[in-house]
Amino acid sequence: MWAAYAVSSYGTWLGFGAFPLIAILVLHAGPTQVAALAAAGRAVGAVAAVPLGPWVEFRRKRPVMVAMDLIRFTALMSVPAAYALGLLSFTQLLVVSVTVAAANIAFNAAGGAYLKALLPPEDLLIANGRLESTTWTSTMIGPPLGGAAISVFGPMTTIAADAVSYLLSALGIRAIGGTEPHPARTEAPRRRLRAGDLLEGWRHILAHPTLRPLFFNTIIVNGLIMASEPLLAVLLLGHLGFTPWQYGLAFAVPCIGGLVGSRLARRLAPRFGQHKVILSAGALRACWSVGLAFVQPGVPGIVLIIAVQLGLVTCCGLFNPVLATYRLDHTDPGKVARTLSAWSVSSSAAIAALTALWGLLAALTSPRSAIAVAGVVLLATPLLLPRRENVPRSTGERAASLT
Repeated sequence: MWAAYAVSSYGTWLGFGAFPLIAILVLHAGPTQVAALAAAGRAVGAVAAVPLGPWVEFRRKRPVMVAMDLIRFTALMSVPAAYALGLLSFTQLLVVSVTVAAANIAFNAAGGAYLKALLPPEDLLIANGRLESTTWTSTMIGPPLGGAAISVFGPMTTIAADAVSYLLSALGIRAIGGTEPHPARTEAPRRRLRAGDLLEGWRHILAHPTLRPLFFNTIIVNGLIMASEPLLAVLLLGHLGFTPWQYGLAFAVPCIGGLVGSRLARRLAPRFGQHKVILSAGALRACWSVGLAFVQPGVPGIVLIIAVQLGLVTCCGLFNPVLATYRLDHTDPGKVARTLSAWSVSSSAAIAALTALWGLLAALTSPRSAIAVAGVVLLATPLLLPRRENVPRSTGERAASLT
């Protein structure tokens, strides 16, 4: 599972920002279209993924993960195929973006549930830390290689590599040994899916006194950070004259901080407690993005981006695996897929809405001004973090601790 995750992660980050780059360099799209591409793909993908949470919950997770990998492979390979035939359009990029976004949500929901079933609770933080460190290692290596590949071989190279990585991931997951039991369900097996089933994940999150503020904090923080990404691409590549490899390098080097943060997570959380680490790292990660509004051309601009991103990524690398473990610890096994799906759907919808809003703001003002506003708003997000934590683990973990 770890190897499959690694190969798909390296493929994803090799294609970092590929769709905005293709929209800008191939289809000559402006900031509004680039923002719309990111927003529409996530928004429609999130809506399409809403029924997937209950669907994934009561199915074996490995076949679902394999199917989602194959869907992503097929969708992404259609882009270089259409480009080779001279048929690539902005509409196709939108359709592929929607398909991949929905498949991502289903895959992550199945993967989180499978991880919780695969490992005992005491090993979840170690596993999440390793997955997080893999993400940041691939983020560090992938973007500069992807930028160099685009410069030498053209803009479709990284899309094809990303697609192949999903195929290899599917083969890796398929090769996992052992037998996965069919999930037990408390509802009547032949009962049709009802509207209430679609909301079960949100019910659990919003009823939980600590998950609820963490939920709102993370979707707003992630939304603001991701809303700035296409605008930063327009600013750096279009206005300031950065080359693709420089753009990739400026976002790759700081990923060393993510590797450090993810390695620290499994040491700091047992020592200080998950809640204190989440509160501290969550507050610190909001302090960096405003600095991106002051980027300038040339070497000073690259140095500033690296410094800002290093601080942000280090905090995120520490925050993310602890949050992922806390969320699994406080969710009953029969609700994991629906909870993770609801979380991902909400995050994607928030990113889409904020990306569209910030794209409009950039059109009315400038990309730099919109990036500055996002950074200022981020400074207020620590107010949403939970101050106290006196919540026991999920019912399954409580029962296990008594036996």
